[in-house]
Amino acid sequence: MEGIGDFMQMNMVKSLNNALDIILRDNENAILLGEDVGKDGGVFRGTDGLFDKYGEKRVVDTPLSESAIVGTAIGMALGGMHPIPEIQFAGFMFLSFEQLVNHAARYRSRSRGDYSVPMVVRTPVSGGVKALEIHSESPEAFYSHIGGLVVVEPSNPYDAKGLLISAMKLDDPVIFLEPTKLYRLFKQEVPEESYEVPIGKASKVREGNAITIITYGTMVNVVSDVVSKKGTDAEIIDLRTINPLDESTILESVKKTGRAVVVHEAPTSFGVGAEVAARIAEKAIFDLSAPVVRVAAPSFFYPFPGYEEYYLPNEVKISKAIDKVLSA
Repeated sequence: MEGIGDFMQMNMVKSLNNALDIILRDNENAILLGEDVGKDGGVFRGTDGLFDKYGEKRVVDTPLSESAIVGTAIGMALGGMHPIPEIQFAGFMFLSFEQLVNHAARYRSRSRGDYSVPMVVRTPVSGGVKALEIHSESPEAFYSHIGGLVVVEPSNPYDAKGLLISAMKLDDPVIFLEPTKLYRLFKQEVPEESYEVPIGKASKVREGNAITIITYGTMVNVVSDVVSKKGTDAEIIDLRTINPLDESTILESVKKTGRAVVVHEAPTSFGVGAEVAARIAEKAIFDLSAPVVRVAAPSFFYPFPGYEEYYLPNEVKISKAIDKVLSA
């Protein structure tokens, strides 16, 4: 990070707001659109102050229609603009699923490379904040199953800003998932100026030799706390980008440690953990000393707020999984 300039203490909301400010400043084709992103500054204030700074033609309040927001953004992208639509909550984004899957994801292939859809769809995801079910979804597996979509989920303010700026450099549609619980959970030193965190490259949060723990989003801090309290010689990998998956970093670590646990907040069945475990089994099975274990939510919809502590992975569940793999 040498030569990057001055740093500020920022939480994730502030770092994303700072990134959007830089993007609007540096890219005249960039435009923000969504419900309440203008005068109100977004439901979580991620776009706060940008309406006054850049005006109603660059920061656009839209009707309450997720399909229209994403559909309009696709048209803007095809027309030479670089839109950043915001969907207020991940559960609302299902209303725009058809636009994303049948149009945004396929346009480059459908046009044989003549057209691309450069846009970044931002939405809060995941739970732990006592919100209603459709405000707490973890939909990364849905969108990662679609070949034409890039899926990103940061775990800290520094990565959030750098990944968002990097996402705007791509010519393909990006689903940018922002864990709600992390918006204001902690602050971090973040450069004030522009910088990039590479898309498709995982981060090695902690070096270790006894076991590899692969995780992302809200679970990165939880896993780190468990490992620190237990004193486990664990290597922790934060995926940061879900699709494309940084397979090489995962396999390199697992081949070194011989043991692996995958932790995520989304449901267990057909999730990111299943994909990671399958790739390890296909390409590193003879390096394993124990089966891969997944720690994730039960395979049903998100519960009412009073029950989420039983639904979500926690320190106890993660600790037991680590013990199970180390003792095998």
